[in-house]
Amino acid sequence: MLLEDEQHVIKWLSQYGALPKTQILQMLYNKPRSTAEKIIRNLKRNMQITDVGGGYYLGLDGLCKPDQRMILAVWVLLKFINVVDPMAHYPATYPAQLFFLKENTGYEIVVLYEGEQHLSKLLHPQDEDTKYIFVLPNIQMASQLVLPAAPCLFATVEFNGEEIPEVLFYRGGDEEWTTSVRLPER
Repeated sequence: MLLEDEQHVIKWLSQYGALPKTQILQMLYNKPRSTAEKIIRNLKRNMQITDVGGGYYLGLDGLCKPDQRMILAVWVLLKFINVVDPMAHYPATYPAQLFFLKENTGYEIVVLYEGEQHLSKLLHPQDEDTKYIFVLPNIQMASQLVLPAAPCLFATVEFNGEEIPEVLFYRGGDEEWTTSVRLPER
């Protein structure tokens, strides 16, 4: 019988594929790091999860391939993780990567690469409470998107040589984009 936190880790890896170990540790934000690492060790020992990519990633089996779009979406999710129930986020419908609920509002995280601006036309909000977070390689790309009829937020994920990236959120329009209030670190 798996503990609740172990079940969460298994669920996340089954939904999102292989994820960096750092992300799993941050998703277990409410546990001391030593406890979160113990949860991972126990799952490995019981052969529920395994190292992928030399141990940088964790997956349900060694053949899992990390999906870089999903990994970027999870970095954005992690900025909200302390206000999102562990079971209230899951894969979204294409072209979005991830859906989560925060205070009865649904957010879809959409990761777009350069040249994929046209994919934003495929988004159609299911209800008036849906919001979108577009993760872009650079904020200038936002002015090239055809946005859905829903509130939209824009973000960039900047690694700057670090293992844990800085996620910046933007507001504005046209050529004048400014970073909005950065979300507090946990």
